[in-house]
Amino acid sequence: MLTFDEKTRYSRHLLLPEFGENGQRRLKESSVLVVGAGGLGSGALMYMAAAGIGRIGIVEFDTVDASNLHRQILYGTDDVGASKLSVASRRLRDINPLIDIELYEERLTSENALDLISDYDIVADGTDNFATRYLVNDACVLTCTPNVFASIFRFDGQLAVFGAEDGPCYRCLFPQPPPAGSVPSCAEGGVLGVLPGILGTLQATEVIKMLAGLGEPLIGKMLLIDALTMHFQTLRISRDVECAVCGERPTIDKLIDYESFCSGIERSDPADRSQSLPDPLDSSPQTSTESNNLLFSPQVSLIDVHQLKEMRESGEDFLLLDVRQPEELSVADIGGVSVPMNELPERLDEVAPDKKQKIVVMCRSGVRSANVAAWLGKQDYENVHSLDGGILAWSQHIDSTIAVY
Repeated sequence: MLTFDEKTRYSRHLLLPEFGENGQRRLKESSVLVVGAGGLGSGALMYMAAAGIGRIGIVEFDTVDASNLHRQILYGTDDVGASKLSVASRRLRDINPLIDIELYEERLTSENALDLISDYDIVADGTDNFATRYLVNDACVLTCTPNVFASIFRFDGQLAVFGAEDGPCYRCLFPQPPPAGSVPSCAEGGVLGVLPGILGTLQATEVIKMLAGLGEPLIGKMLLIDALTMHFQTLRISRDVECAVCGERPTIDKLIDYESFCSGIERSDPADRSQSLPDPLDSSPQTSTESNNLLFSPQVSLIDVHQLKEMRESGEDFLLLDVRQPEELSVADIGGVSVPMNELPERLDEVAPDKKQKIVVMCRSGVRSANVAAWLGKQDYENVHSLDGGILAWSQHIDSTIAVY
């Protein structure tokens, strides 16, 4: 039964004939696990808490950064440096003290995912990397837990319900992840600040509908949103009977090493990888990740930012090759020759005609530069190195006036 306070708080729900007291009571008795309290999680969490979902779990281990504030509306300027989980908990309990908030300040891993997810009725996936996305998907399928999925990139968003009975899972659409580092993260490619709020609110809508037994959830459908044109499109998607995790003859019956899966898949024609670099701009809008693994080979020579500083100060002859996008240079630039990663194959002779020249490749965090360094090695360049930690490490250890993003 609903208490007097609950009837007052949720009165606008109770007035809806399709919702009523029965729907609100179902929310009160339900639980949802939100993986990630970032851009998507901020909007989703606040509306799910306000709606009266009885128990909300949050998996988050990060701290608030100033670059979060243009889109992660759970947090404010005074929260920079604080634990996202502690700030989110305080904010959500202020929004609705009548619900239970459970906090998991840890990474979701293959070791804990099944136990965490199996304790909830539904999952809202607010992650921003492929490894966790596949982990959430597989754990949801193995525990028979619906997964309300959303993703954002630049001006585009996607929304779907995966893992529901007779519906498709994420692997049905994307059996394999793209090559590691081939798709820029939101930190590298940018994102319209309001977009995660739009998608997070839609995630909350789907969660509430499913828990309260309302309407028609996005099972077997994917909603695509283009914020630039405000065009909404719904595509029908089918369950793949050959899917490795939810198909008729599944080959995955336990959780795997998702970091390895998302960084080192052998593809049908490995020779293709030595001929071209992945284009970070030629990708579906839902795919945004920043993996710490290499696409081509772990045997890439790394130098740290202190070594780079010494090389510059000593006047050593070398080429500093910045493979970030032009938009990134406008935020932070430490010099060098700028050639975006996707343009390098066509401009290689122009940039580095001498294959014996010492080259230091740099990017934002060291992922793209390591991929490029490995690729250059396959083009017979003899003295190529990747800047470990990229411009983020330079800002942290060498020059704090360089902006981070």
